[in-house]
Amino acid sequence: MKRTILVTGSAGLVGSEVATYFANELGHVVHGVDNNQRATFFGPQGDTTWNRRRLQRELREYIHHEIDIRNRAAVARLLRELRPSVVFHSAAQPSHDRAAAIPFDDFETNALGTLNLLEAARHACPESPFVHMSTNKVYGDAPNRIPLAELETRWDFADPAFAHGVAEDFTIDQSTHSLFGASKLSADILVQEYGRYFGMPTCCLRGGCLTGPNHSAVELHGFLSFLVKTNLEGREYRIFGYKGKQVRDNIHALDVARFVAAFAAAPRAGEVYNIGGGKANSVSILEAFRLAEKHTGRAMRHSYVDRPRTGDHVCYYSDLRKMRAHYPGWDITLSVEETIREIVDAWRERPGLPAAETTASATADENPAVHP
Repeated sequence: MKRTILVTGSAGLVGSEVATYFANELGHVVHGVDNNQRATFFGPQGDTTWNRRRLQRELREYIHHEIDIRNRAAVARLLRELRPSVVFHSAAQPSHDRAAAIPFDDFETNALGTLNLLEAARHACPESPFVHMSTNKVYGDAPNRIPLAELETRWDFADPAFAHGVAEDFTIDQSTHSLFGASKLSADILVQEYGRYFGMPTCCLRGGCLTGPNHSAVELHGFLSFLVKTNLEGREYRIFGYKGKQVRDNIHALDVARFVAAFAAAPRAGEVYNIGGGKANSVSILEAFRLAEKHTGRAMRHSYVDRPRTGDHVCYYSDLRKMRAHYPGWDITLSVEETIREIVDAWRERPGLPAAETTASATADENPAVHP
């Protein structure tokens, strides 16, 4: 049966993948909300107009709404009109470091914007699954307390209790989060509370590195995509600290979309899931260099600054056991190497993008190496 799906941040990486999956694979009508605020946050390199146009061109039934989620009246009006069957919320200010320069924009977008959507959904469609794209930055830098082992190309957890990665019961308290992490944690708790207090079918997806070929990668956001872009353009990638062995798990946006569909089909109230690639899809910066070089045929130019970024995770990958137990039909389908190959192809084919910054570096919650 054809249903109405609402996707915020629909021109972004994950939002566009969810919109595409629900429209083309599942045959639903998708209403996208995106006002290209990413271009305001990050400048021309962050502009997502190309992706919004792609959705309007390629999706069978896609209707776009140029709405700022901070506009409470506009959000409430849209939800009343649509009464969507599923709400997927991925609109955000997504940068760890950018947040410190724009604290009010960051908090109002991430926390207040989420509250606007939750309250509108509570009145318009309280029975509809509400899926929020959260972040592993809700854990702050507490994962750095886990004992580590230094291997040839990466750091890894030495404590056997974390052999599968970081689970959902890991502490969110008494750690440095960044203002971005604090605003996203506020939204995360709100989403949980609307599920527990009001009985709404809500869940938070605490993402690791979310990646794929449709990322408008910039210096402040987009680890793998920006790394590949830097390699293809023959520019220097700076590593900050940890010998380039810092580790992240990477999940292709398509696998995120598939999980959103699984949750929407069998929702729960107030749930939390750590969504990432897991240990099998984890990669260090040094390892990502080798994979990029393999698929571009170009040597990776890079330099090293022996000064790690404040609060940066040395090693982080998601424990996927809870997700797999609750939704046994879901699993990772795209490896990190296949994802990098797709990103390489996408950058080579994408026309008309402005030149990237003079010096490249990995940043934000998805980007493990830049110093603020």
